[in-house]
Amino acid sequence: MQSQPTLDSSTITPPDTIHIVIPLFNDWEALGLLLERIRAVVEPSVLNRLSFLIVDDCSAQDYQTLPTDVGRSLSILRLYRNVGHQKAIALGLSYLADQPTPYPTIVMDSDGEDQPEDIQKLVQASVEKPGHVVFAQRTKRREKLLFRVFYKLYKGVFRLLTGKVITFGNFSLVPPNLLRKLVHVSEIWNNYPGGVIRSRLPYTAIPLERGSRLAGESKMNFVSLILHGLSTVSVLMDTTAVRIALFCVMAALASVVGIGIVVILRFFTDLGPKPGVPSWGSYLVIWFLVVIMQAFLISLLLVFIVLTYRTQPQFIPAIEYQNFVERREVIY
Repeated sequence: MQSQPTLDSSTITPPDTIHIVIPLFNDWEALGLLLERIRAVVEPSVLNRLSFLIVDDCSAQDYQTLPTDVGRSLSILRLYRNVGHQKAIALGLSYLADQPTPYPTIVMDSDGEDQPEDIQKLVQASVEKPGHVVFAQRTKRREKLLFRVFYKLYKGVFRLLTGKVITFGNFSLVPPNLLRKLVHVSEIWNNYPGGVIRSRLPYTAIPLERGSRLAGESKMNFVSLILHGLSTVSVLMDTTAVRIALFCVMAALASVVGIGIVVILRFFTDLGPKPGVPSWGSYLVIWFLVVIMQAFLISLLLVFIVLTYRTQPQFIPAIEYQNFVERREVIY
């Protein structure tokens, strides 16, 4: 079988328009540097098709100046209130999905850590894998050592609780045929990449290195990382609850076996009760019974949580986004 030719930047034929959604909170200086960097490194054949939508997450300060000749257009979607990074992405995608014609849509951060040079690589990967959401899989991170350690711990806990591996973040390209489907997935409201996984829409990932922040300081600290991890796990609540329940069942079974061993040792061996010696077996049995009771209560609680989650109305970003959008401000 003849192998397919490898595409390079010179053979990319992107659609007439490529939207770029950039969530932002007070990072106007970094955004200006990012747009200038995009203008400098992205090939004209792709650059002239880029249409930027900045989702202003109710910033406390406004921009002073922004480049006005980068790509095809630049608009700012003003939100009524601060909703957070992930929800801002969902609102931006929902706004674009509600337009008459959907286009390929790239999600990237405003700080420059999602490198402009990689825009063409995402477009190329989308050409090679049509109909797939294409994520940037991080091969190298440049945060401080403590942050990287806790990030690896977060990925390990995520895999343990959900059975899935997550090696990518928000930087991605959504093909036009999946955009409207994706914004009807309620889980992207809490966590965009986790929502894509939960949606069962086809996705792929390409290895890309994470860049450095262009200006200002990162707002992702230890507390933010924990909250981000919890929101990611919550997207796969059903799977997480089942795995925790199975762990509780295993703990209860191990406790039953432990009680059996204690009974055998106490009544059928020389380790039985002796005058003046504390009854260690009774204490062990009590502790095993406590473990069994806790496992039962946790399992019962998880059942109620999952049932509540399944029966409550779901928040659909495609339907509700208009309640959060104040206006669209066209810069050029």
